[in-house]
Amino acid sequence: MPEVENLVAEIEALEDKLAQAKASINARFIGQEDVVDLALSALLSGGHALLIGLPGLGKTRLVETLSTVMGLAGNRVQFTPDLMPADILGSEVLETGADGGRAFKFIQGPIFCQLLMADEINRASPRTQSALLQAMQEKEVTVAGETRKLDALFHVLATQNPIEQEGTYPLPEAQLDRFLVQINVAYPDRQTEKDILLATTGVEEAKAHQVFAAADLIAAQTLLRRMPVGDGVVEMILDLVRAFRPEDPAAPDRVRDLVAWGPGPRAAQALMLMVRARALLQGRLAPSPDDVIHMARPVLIHRMALTFAARAHGQDLGDLIDEIATSFTASEAAA
Repeated sequence: MPEVENLVAEIEALEDKLAQAKASINARFIGQEDVVDLALSALLSGGHALLIGLPGLGKTRLVETLSTVMGLAGNRVQFTPDLMPADILGSEVLETGADGGRAFKFIQGPIFCQLLMADEINRASPRTQSALLQAMQEKEVTVAGETRKLDALFHVLATQNPIEQEGTYPLPEAQLDRFLVQINVAYPDRQTEKDILLATTGVEEAKAHQVFAAADLIAAQTLLRRMPVGDGVVEMILDLVRAFRPEDPAAPDRVRDLVAWGPGPRAAQALMLMVRARALLQGRLAPSPDDVIHMARPVLIHRMALTFAARAHGQDLGDLIDEIATSFTASEAAA
């Protein structure tokens, strides 16, 4: 069929460009290929990503490199306790013209960009955090009663320190749900840390170079949504998401005992996009059940919470997600 042949040709053409982008990013963000793949998948899916990790693990470096490689006009906002919503969105000022007349003029804030880096987002007050809610969902902001559109390629990549650190405000559930994926950035292993040490303490460091233009990324995002998804994968996504809702009749006993509240419909939408993105990064025409298992933890972990008793007994939400997701594969194999 011509349509399928065209789709295959477009995926193959995009595969080379994505390989170049990954190589450029990995040269500066060393030894974290899974993190890079998740961040790229979020951009290809047209969504936002939340990067969680301790200071000094390269989160800021990753976002800056992504902005360069993907050809996105980026701005950075350092979230602090005294940051105000107008510092992000912009504000109206009274301006005096050459003729002496006065009029209000809107001064755009840093949110008017294609890639907004919200650095240490959980250090700002809830009032300031909420300034991103409308922007992240509708790609528009309302200031002084007027709604202003953001760029079609508007993405938020936010970094966050662990909640246990002092001087942080946990993100509300409504805002967490707007992040397509949560990416945990861990300490590097010894060999990776050695590679980082040698690569960053010499006279020259690897530089990122632009691979994509804005039009290329829009085309890739459109291509991703055209990728077919088999009925089996669709049903697996639905079954998996619904399995983590403790009030659902199909929820496993472990979920009923340990989970306080589960993911909503946005989780299924995010999982559908992310499994396509993973297949696209690997040059495949359609996602597989393995893609669903691989993406379950980063898509679901910030959209649900353990009960107080489960946390008190040291239960880990990520391990629970992996356990339930893996059981789907085991049951399919048995069938």
